[in-house]
Amino acid sequence: MLDLVTPDWPAPPRVRACVTTRAGGISLPPYATFNLATHVGDAPGAVAENRRRLERALALPTPPRWLSQVHGTRCVDAAIAADDEQADASYTLRPGIVCAVLTADCLPVLLCDRAGTRVAAVHAGWRGLHAGALDAAVRALACPPAGLLAWIGPGIGVDAYAVGEELRAAFLARDPASACCFERRGDAWHADLATLAARQLAAAGVGATVCARLCTHADARFYSYRRDGVTGRFASLVWLE
Repeated sequence: MLDLVTPDWPAPPRVRACVTTRAGGISLPPYATFNLATHVGDAPGAVAENRRRLERALALPTPPRWLSQVHGTRCVDAAIAADDEQADASYTLRPGIVCAVLTADCLPVLLCDRAGTRVAAVHAGWRGLHAGALDAAVRALACPPAGLLAWIGPGIGVDAYAVGEELRAAFLARDPASACCFERRGDAWHADLATLAARQLAAAGVGATVCARLCTHADARFYSYRRDGVTGRFASLVWLE
């Protein structure tokens, strides 16, 4: 039985979105059970069956447009992108096209407009946030940002995300005011990725942002690379009916 998380955001009714968890698949440990990624060492047959189960359970109009994610900023049109195209975000203005990203500590960020005419899914870890992945996705949607809504999904929380001084310095060089997203705890800085993402969305002009505040490291429902090392990936999907 699939255990799905439904984003709690004020999206129009024709915007559909969900996030998978570890439950409901056939992958064996350490990928148990609902791994949806082909690049982590899981048995290809298990991943294929998990993806089939996802499509059936959600009655998806088309298979998700899976990407080859590289921690970059490229955002592609999911309606014409190739399978496993190298990108870290996709968007669509066409009903029935499913945008998807895979994560296991990085943030999934979903976007839509208030009119329900366009959606996007973004993979945003620290590298993508620093490079401008969210800005690129907002631009790709080609509409006034004030009319956009964003949902920041499950990612590593500040309590579990210890980082070095060089990462903090890199973000402060980009935006000195982002110092509020880092907390000194003992010998390490802890980064609040979700707040960094929310600040960038606001700076891009996005009208409203909702943050799930679900920590992948603390919540065993989700895969977490930092917690487990070798592990699977869960999916965040968004599409138009």
